[in-house]
Amino acid sequence: MHPMTAKIRLFVDHPLAQAQSVPLDRDQANYLFAVMRLSVGDQILVINGVDGEWLASVTAGSKRGGELTCLEQTRHLQTPPDLWLIFAPIKKARTDFIVEKATELGAAAIFPVQTDFTNSERIRQDRLQAHAIEATEQCGGTYVPQVHELQSLTKVLDTWPQDRYILFCDETKVGETPTPFDQLPKGKWAILIGPEGGFSDAERARLHAMSHAFPISLGPRILRADTAAVSALSLWQMTLGDWT
Repeated sequence: MHPMTAKIRLFVDHPLAQAQSVPLDRDQANYLFAVMRLSVGDQILVINGVDGEWLASVTAGSKRGGELTCLEQTRHLQTPPDLWLIFAPIKKARTDFIVEKATELGAAAIFPVQTDFTNSERIRQDRLQAHAIEATEQCGGTYVPQVHELQSLTKVLDTWPQDRYILFCDETKVGETPTPFDQLPKGKWAILIGPEGGFSDAERARLHAMSHAFPISLGPRILRADTAAVSALSLWQMTLGDWT
């Protein structure tokens, strides 16, 4: 079977290599054999976020488990630019959307943060990581960004690496001429998106005082947090990332 005819892509937490056997857990077996009705001899594409994409054949299958065997590598690992997305969680479905779109748009790591005005005080890190995996499976990617545990913005800034710039999406700059992204320095970056209530005065003052933080406008209209994340990621990728 040609790799392009394999319709199913599955993330596995297991090394991938030529002739490598890959065990399937109960949930994966249920999806492949009960939902998708695969059987021994059928082929799928598998990824693990490290070893690229592989064409694999089903060599054993039951309701409780199964096994795949790697046949050939179909794509090498494609790593994104060194770009972090840092955002304040919002309503559940919209937080899910941010993680999914950040994965598709090429964020290397995703950091939910608690700000002074964050409405959502808790997240399920494992569930958000699963959304990142699903987005990678569905969009043809080979790299899965790590979704970190929720931590305070203050803690993140206290330990901020001095070799990474911050693209600080400041809602108070709405209506100003948008920052020309192609005039920003190249290097390691993080995009910071605030909560629905915006950044507090103290947070904004601290960010403005950081020499490697760049406050920007995203245009003449106030954007919701999920729209702002997609817009900022797209603009950065078009000018400083791997879309250039």
